[in-house]
Amino acid sequence: MSGRLAGKVAVVTGAANGIGKGCAEIFSREGATVVGVDRDDCDLTDEAAVNALFARIGDEHGRIDALVNAAAFAVFAWIEDLSYADWRKTLTGELDIVFLTTRAAWPWLKASGQMGKGPSVINFASANARHALEGSPALAHCAGKGGVLAMTRQLAMEGAPHGIRANTIAPGFIKTAATAAHLAADPGFEQQVLAKNMLKRLGEPEDIAWCAVWLASDEARYVTGADVPVDAGATAW
Repeated sequence: MSGRLAGKVAVVTGAANGIGKGCAEIFSREGATVVGVDRDDCDLTDEAAVNALFARIGDEHGRIDALVNAAAFAVFAWIEDLSYADWRKTLTGELDIVFLTTRAAWPWLKASGQMGKGPSVINFASANARHALEGSPALAHCAGKGGVLAMTRQLAMEGAPHGIRANTIAPGFIKTAATAAHLAADPGFEQQVLAKNMLKRLGEPEDIAWCAVWLASDEARYVTGADVPVDAGATAW
């Protein structure tokens, strides 16, 4: 590999599966020191546990150069079937986790900025933050990802004086263990996804990971507050 992230310390949440796993693997191949975090390592909805985890990471490495907030969970249901508890669970799984990890990492991202390392926060919005996909019962998910999109723009403003960049990637439909369940439950859903895609295939985790590599690298040093769609053209119609 080209070593585009050589010398960088990257924390990747949700690193055991899906997009997070893809990011962790390719970041490592590109030379980063990767600290992978998943539910077996820490309950990312537990404020005290998150703070303690990032304190340990920061103490060990002295800084964090890239924070990749890939961990998330959501309940998919139509509004008539969506309980308030599941609505709140989804917002916790898609908004609170990003807030808690980013706040805990912030002093170590600032330390990276002071060293001139070009720290980067990479969050995940979604094509669902910009369009409704027919056949997808994603009300709470859309709200959560729309919140991530807005929150990241604010983080870009707050981080700029410290040299911290913050951006979102907006994936289209990506094949993971979680999305496989949706495809299995509705055999016609894949065709609905492909009908929106200009490129007639489903995405893979590495399609998102390469975009994350770019955002974490010095190649993207002038990019902040951006939302990068990686969705086969689904939201470009």
